[in-house]
Amino acid sequence: MDNKLLLSSSPHIRASHTINSVMRDVVIALLPATIAGIYFFKMAAVKVILVAVLAAVATEYVCQKLKKAPVTINDWSAVVTGLLLALNLPASAPWWLPLIGSIFAIAIVKQSFGGLGHNFMNPALAARAMLVASWPVEMTAWVTPGADAVATATPLGIIKEGTGDVLPSLMDVLVGNVAGCIGETSVILLVLGGLYLLYKGVIDIKIPAVYIGTVAVLTLIFGKGDFTGMIYQVCAGGLMIGAFFMATDYASSPCTPKGQIVFAFGCGLLTTIIRFFGGYPEGVSYSILIMNVAAPLIEKYTSPRVFGGAK
Repeated sequence: MDNKLLLSSSPHIRASHTINSVMRDVVIALLPATIAGIYFFKMAAVKVILVAVLAAVATEYVCQKLKKAPVTINDWSAVVTGLLLALNLPASAPWWLPLIGSIFAIAIVKQSFGGLGHNFMNPALAARAMLVASWPVEMTAWVTPGADAVATATPLGIIKEGTGDVLPSLMDVLVGNVAGCIGETSVILLVLGGLYLLYKGVIDIKIPAVYIGTVAVLTLIFGKGDFTGMIYQVCAGGLMIGAFFMATDYASSPCTPKGQIVFAFGCGLLTTIIRFFGGYPEGVSYSILIMNVAAPLIEKYTSPRVFGGAK
């Protein structure tokens, strides 16, 4: 007999997902963009990815040992954190940057608040924000893809500075042959990974769709109807990896349907405002982190009425 049909005490809603399966699916979804990052940025990307992932797993092990808690490094959550951090770093980052970032993400943002499911913001993004504030030069040392890496600006940086430099073609932006973080460059492969997560039921469409849609509409408004500029703003930068892989983090985003829509709209609004009126050409990381902090308040005012209870 199917266990899902057995009569038992609450809760009665069951799912086949486990922490291990969810985290493995996220890693699988990130693999295409990770492989593309290695293809374009060569061994420099391999170094950053390996250091970030290994440091995240090792830090989780040490923290849980020190707390005398069960060691859960085999649930893949530390691997996901390390991989997401690595994909949000430039390939030119020195080895100690992903090391410090992964230690901060796991020890400070995750384990000090109780571990998996208790972090109030996305650990990888919090670590990235800390690294940008601490080492801005190293964190913005963008290079062109290829073995002969040359310092250059990202597409969003070119648009923001208005230097008159030639923007890369939209095809290069779509496939990932542009300067930027290791994992944020290939739009096609990031969307492919996001579709895989949707197919597996790991994430819901609401947050990615509302987030990306909000940025697209507001960019058209702020850009005075510049459709080509809107395409660059949507496809370039960290919007896709942020919308599909980080704004959808279970622990730091609202769980109510209405709350997810409000959360995603806030992410899109803040991202667009920072890009157009702020000092940075990119605003995805800070937007998601700000909305992470607001998530409990959003849930408070969007929680559905308890069945049979008062309004």
